[in-house]
Amino acid sequence: MGVKRDLTGAHWRKSSYSGGNNGDCIEVADNLPGLIPVRDSKRPSGPVVVFGVEGWGPFVAAVRGGRL
Repeated sequence: MGVKRDLTGAHWRKSSYSGGNNGDCIEVADNLPGLIPVRDSKRPSGPVVVFGVEGWGPFVAAVRGGRL
């Protein structure tokens, strides 16, 4: 079980790479110090994956590199 985080102040934005995928989009909030939460735009009240700032860059690099 993960740690419960208060994300009520999160300012969500859709990923610029999610554009033409028939609504299959992710949203990212980048206004929370030290945290990068990610969620499915179709399920805004659903689960959220929260990355630490230090893990975000390697995650994005792995996605861009086709490893994920």
